[in-house]
Amino acid sequence: MASKLSAEDQARVDSVLHRGVNSTERKPFKVWTLFAFLLMVLTVMSLFSFYIAWRHGVV
Repeated sequence: MASKLSAEDQARVDSVLHRGVNSTERKPFKVWTLFAFLLMVLTVMSLFSFYIAWRHGVV
């Protein structure tokens, strides 16, 4: 697909894309780390709610 921008406009777009936040190298996104963190948080919250229910005699 041919670019619809002129060479001058394309050069300006390239210069914007290669500076600031767009040029920052980032570590790859780790899905399993996020999943493990969410699982840990949910487990802790569930255990805490079970403890509260146990202390009040609900369970």
